Amino acid sequence: MRHPEWPTVLIAMVCYVGWLIVMACYELTGPWLSGALLVVVLTLHSSLQHEIIHGHPFRNRHANTLLGCLPLGLWIPFERYRDLHLKHHHDHCLTDPYDDPESNYLLRDEWHELSRPAQSLLRFNNTLLGRMAIGPALSLASLYRQDFERIRRDDLAILRAYLWHGLGLMSVGAVLVFASEMPLWLYALCAYLAMSVLKIRTFLEHCAFEAVTHRTAIVEDRGLLALLFLNNNLHAVHHRRPGLPWYELPGHYRQHRATYVKRNNGYVLPSYWFIIRRYLLRCKDPVSHPWVSENKRSSKSAELQSVKVRQQ
Repeated sequence: MRHPEWPTVLIAMVCYVGWLIVMACYELTGPWLSGALLVVVLTLHSSLQHEIIHGHPFRNRHANTLLGCLPLGLWIPFERYRDLHLKHHHDHCLTDPYDDPESNYLLRDEWHELSRPAQSLLRFNNTLLGRMAIGPALSLASLYRQDFERIRRDDLAILRAYLWHGLGLMSVGAVLVFASEMPLWLYALCAYLAMSVLKIRTFLEHCAFEAVTHRTAIVEDRGLLALLFLNNNLHAVHHRRPGLPWYELPGHYRQHRATYVKRNNGYVLPSYWFIIRRYLLRCKDPVSHPWVSENKRSSKSAELQSVKVRQQ
């Protein structure tokens, strides 16, 4: 690829300039319009961070990190997002309750050990409405609990990630305090809602089929959500070719559509509107994993268990 990749640089400019405008114009636009625009900006910024994690837009990793590390979305340290997401790209582990950091599945015995209220909560989380409403909270709770446990065990890399994240939050907070009238509670709510929008993308990205190539979906959407997700709706293409920049994914998919559809066994959905209509109040699949062996829990070390997180 040519470097820098100017379309991605443009997206970064849109994110940061748009963010500053929304912050500065809060008194003029009011809470409703400002909040809606901020959700859009934060969603796009998260998609930009995803691009950066995969080596875009610069050849230099430190330049990419500098471009994406400012925590506009508040909740997740960039270094943790990077490390966990790259682990998620070990495709042979996709959907595995222990080895895939972005899996929402549980082992069957774990599922049966839960109380009825906990089971009901997780079933609700397997509907699109639930994933958007409580999914971010469940993901963040899991991430923080396990990361802080590792910090307690002297994991200095994770501690460093949170310290850098804290410095970034101070920068975001300085803009809120000195350059904007937007209240902190509204900003935090918008950051949560941006995660909720991202859950629309991740909701059906992967399913626990036994064949590795069948586990990753394609959503043939061309609307606003596809743009906000930087074409990551073509998720099977992204997993097959993670080095392709976002603006080349649609052309590559059109050229090789038959190959990808055959490869993922027709796991293709026409649009996000189709997903919303079908799964808003309906579970997409069971919470318990259909085929990962239960003896995996006893075979995993405490270290591996502690890094499990269900965030995307």
